[in-house]
Amino acid sequence: MTPARPGAILRQDLAERGGFLTMSYDFAPLFRTAIGFDRLAQVMDTAARSAATPSYPPYDIAKTGNDSYALTMAIAGFGPDDIELVVQDNTLIVSGRVSDPQNEGEILHRGIARRAFERRFALADHVEVTGADMNNGLLRISVRQIVPEALKPRRIPVQSGAASELTPKAETSAPEQPGLHRPLTVPPAAAAA
Repeated sequence: MTPARPGAILRQDLAERGGFLTMSYDFAPLFRTAIGFDRLAQVMDTAARSAATPSYPPYDIAKTGNDSYALTMAIAGFGPDDIELVVQDNTLIVSGRVSDPQNEGEILHRGIARRAFERRFALADHVEVTGADMNNGLLRISVRQIVPEALKPRRIPVQSGAASELTPKAETSAPEQPGLHRPLTVPPAAAAA
């Protein structure tokens, strides 16, 4: 039998006693004198905040292609009108609000969690939410990474030939600018005569 990691034992012990292990760090002093690290500070703050949030509703993230992903959330009891998806500052915010219950009679046991929630997911640059649908109590959000053409790697063909073919030809006349004289150029036909 292999010994468990100390952190795992601590988490298990706290779970058995019904306790919670949460840690929070204030990174503000690190960024007081830093310039240009706003995005890093925001990511660290979001990560610290999301670590302390509860795990409801549960979700899966699956890679469905080279550049596409699916986020699936178990949201039994919610309808499409109860769910809101917002993308703001490279963050996908999924929130659900509880609608008024229909006449269900006297509830003897409520095992289906129907409470309001908000989950935040950090999105990388150039990642877009392309769609969302609900089926059988599961919300499926499609996400795709769309890299702009300017940022994609491009191949440059290697040509064979003289170096003069590859170098750009110099212009024979300079553009006119106020206060400057144009250089005198002689047309080739006049120079031969």
